[in-house]
Amino acid sequence: MLITKSMHITKYTTEGYKTETDELAVEEPLEIRLAFQSGLQYVEKSISITMRTPGNDEELAMGFLFTEGIIDNYDQIETVQSLEENIIILKLADHVKPDIDKLQRNFYTSSSCGVCGKSSIDAIHTLTKNSSDIGTVEVHSSLLYKLPSLLRHNQYVFDQTGGLHASALFNPKGELLMVREDVGRHNALDKIIGASLKNRTLPLTDHLLLLSGRASFELVQKSAMAGMVFMVAIGAPSSLAVSLAKERGITLVGFLKSDRFNIYCGSERIKN
Repeated sequence: MLITKSMHITKYTTEGYKTETDELAVEEPLEIRLAFQSGLQYVEKSISITMRTPGNDEELAMGFLFTEGIIDNYDQIETVQSLEENIIILKLADHVKPDIDKLQRNFYTSSSCGVCGKSSIDAIHTLTKNSSDIGTVEVHSSLLYKLPSLLRHNQYVFDQTGGLHASALFNPKGELLMVREDVGRHNALDKIIGASLKNRTLPLTDHLLLLSGRASFELVQKSAMAGMVFMVAIGAPSSLAVSLAKERGITLVGFLKSDRFNIYCGSERIKN
């Protein structure tokens, strides 16, 4: 499975131009199908097509189902199978009866903005079962300053291409637990949540999430679904992201650098 692809390019500088080889991040569609018991037979339904970087596809599919509220835990999944290179099917346990009609989403989701496929604004507020305000995790400000470099040193595909988003999971001591990269920022987070679902570590109330870019509404929504209480972004948050973080009791930090950051809500969890 290719994650990067070499391509010949023409590189221009003030001294002229020359032909070089450049490494690009692979972007391919992934179709997520759901199989479940309906009456006396299994029904198979395509629920999403997302543009993603190949790799960790099972995690991506499981994380997507969880953050859409279709499944609550790993025990509800009977099997996960890759039918073809870009098709994955999740078969639910017999006792699980998903309400597919509540998945008000178009079947196409772009890699840049997962929320764009929502069929109505009301569908954005996915039911959140894990309460974020129960988290007691506290960190020192000096610990936050170290996170960007830790993430950067573990963005292996980004080193080759410069074209991927990343989500990283840390414990309160600042120890890196997991990094996932993808052309889609929401895909990278779904991979983190899917892996945590499989590892049975949800809810993530005692963890820190670091985003390599900006903090959008949907990323806060997905984090809230996973029970996260501490989100940090190297980029800027949106106004709606801040509003949802406040509503869910999430500490939200933006513009994190090696010597400064902005706190948008939840400052009580950060110690000087």
